[in-house]
Amino acid sequence: MAALQYVDMPGYSAILFRRTFRDLALPKALMDRASEWLGGTGANWNSANHTWTFPSSAKLTFGYLDNENDKYRYQSAEFQFVGFDELTQFLESQYRYLFSRLRRLEKSNIPLRMRAASNPGNVGHDWVKQRFMIEGEEYGRVFIPAKLEDNPSLDRKTYIESLNELDPITRKQYLDGDWTARHGGNIFLREWFKIVTETPAELKLVRFWDMAATEPKANTDPDYTVGALVGEQNGVYFIQDIKRIRSSPPQVEALIKQTAQLDPAGTRTFMEQEPGSSGVGQIDYYARQVLAGFSFWGIRSTGPKAERAVPVSSAAAAGNVKLKQAVWNGVLLDEFEGFPQGAHDDIVDAVSGAFGQLRKHSDFAYVIG
Repeated sequence: MAALQYVDMPGYSAILFRRTFRDLALPKALMDRASEWLGGTGANWNSANHTWTFPSSAKLTFGYLDNENDKYRYQSAEFQFVGFDELTQFLESQYRYLFSRLRRLEKSNIPLRMRAASNPGNVGHDWVKQRFMIEGEEYGRVFIPAKLEDNPSLDRKTYIESLNELDPITRKQYLDGDWTARHGGNIFLREWFKIVTETPAELKLVRFWDMAATEPKANTDPDYTVGALVGEQNGVYFIQDIKRIRSSPPQVEALIKQTAQLDPAGTRTFMEQEPGSSGVGQIDYYARQVLAGFSFWGIRSTGPKAERAVPVSSAAAAGNVKLKQAVWNGVLLDEFEGFPQGAHDDIVDAVSGAFGQLRKHSDFAYVIG
């Protein structure tokens, strides 16, 4: 309704986003609802570009941001209204980028508006909560909570019965709009990890790569290849850097080589070796072709992932794991908190691998980072 507010004004342009096109096209979702409302009016629908054009020449477009780089599809566009449905399904970088598309002609009376609606949970829970509930009104961001009783057209009894089939955390998020309810594992607490701006100048440094060279496709969420740089001094561990990529093998190779070139001299690099001859071949290829000249070893992982993460958990609970302040901190904390039930565990695996090598080899030399 907010997007339609100015469709009688020439030059007005609005866009509504869901994370995937499939989400847009679901029954009673945004495009279906727009068809119910606008069919039979003077507005014309263009199915090729998912746009309604009104008699005034104003436009309402439906868009999606399935992958991170999809935001650049809108690089040359101009909108006076941008709306996100289920905002917590989006990355903060996608949301913030669309502010650059809010523009209007000089002397226009059409306001520039960014609006969003969402349930708690999903990949963007923390940044949405931080932006609207913690920073909130201090930064001019208004949060309006909506509860079940605010929707008089809904059959409350049957809806509650349906929500009662969910797990307790998701039910509190959807039924009560509870932003403090979080899915978590039973191994890590995010408050165990202290974020620091400075780390010791001399550390025993290990970079460990957990491999998963898979390019994301529509409606998929594959694993990441992750390289964790971890340092140790006097029993205190510092997670210095996280490299994270989902791409083709050549692009992964390029990142791993570049990372080795940029890591401090003396850093030892390890890579998880997959079982069988293919794993042996991969390590041999990296040793001869990609990381020739660097201190590099392939390591066979043994035992369940949760067991390999226990030393990290013990050190973190004792306050002996610190994060160097960086943009990846939030992603790391989310993954650790959700482990082992979370959607991804690649960062945990990479950090656990680095821990294992630092604890195994007490003779590592200190490196000036």
